Amino acid sequence: MIKSMTGFGRCEIQKESRKFTVELKSVNHRYLDVNIRMPKKLNFFETSIRALLKTYANRGKVDIFISYEDLSQKQVSVKYNAAIAAEYVRYFRQMEEAFGLENDVRVSTLARCPEVLVMEEQAEDEEELWNGLKEALEGAFTQFVSTRTAEGENLKKDILAKLDVIGEQIGFIEERSPQIVAEYRAKLEEKMRELLADSQIEESRIAAEVILFADKICTDEEVVRLKSHIQHMRNTLEEKEGIGRKLDFIAQEMNREANTILSKANDIEVSDHAISLKTEIEKIREQIQNIE
Repeated sequence: MIKSMTGFGRCEIQKESRKFTVELKSVNHRYLDVNIRMPKKLNFFETSIRALLKTYANRGKVDIFISYEDLSQKQVSVKYNAAIAAEYVRYFRQMEEAFGLENDVRVSTLARCPEVLVMEEQAEDEEELWNGLKEALEGAFTQFVSTRTAEGENLKKDILAKLDVIGEQIGFIEERSPQIVAEYRAKLEEKMRELLADSQIEESRIAAEVILFADKICTDEEVVRLKSHIQHMRNTLEEKEGIGRKLDFIAQEMNREANTILSKANDIEVSDHAISLKTEIEKIREQIQNIE
């Protein structure tokens, strides 16, 4: 299934007391370029996130935004540092003896001393944390692929329509070419009659001139190759995925043949259709830049 490189996905999962929200969006890029923004607590899973994304996308600049909430009351705990408290008490007594001051330290006063009581985050179960995050990622990635596929189908229809237009332009050029040669022969004969008056016209000389002219403006090879490229592009559009670079190469070849036809054009109508041909090919090339 053809895919665009433009897409969006979002998923929110709540597993018991844990809540995961994943959003991602992508735009065109030559390769797969991933930027992840997430809480520090989840940084450990960055490699796993990138590996999981690669099973859903091959190209594009992808931005992933992850948020995490722990709704339980157990995410932090209070830790009592008895050794530090004992140090404070010992120094308070030394100060009492040294300065003759009353030692009125209470438990509440000691508890306010730095590092006696500290808040400590509880260790997370990494496997459980990853399972919840992975479910949210897969939900967002699935929606992401769905939007890319829908956009890809629209691109495919547009490119096929433009290929039909190109086929019509080629058909006109192919049909017009013999007429150009015939018209050139008629003009050449008329011109020679005017110059030679009553003298006999040498048919062989006219034929030789016509052959040289026909060879100069002949676009048979270019037309055949263009038709082949069009069919090749149609076949490629039916392939499953990863066809963007291949389509771009075919479009470049089509543009090369169109340039040759335009350079050989010696007729205003052929020139007009060759220009239209190049315009449609360029439109296709622009659309192909969006395909994965």
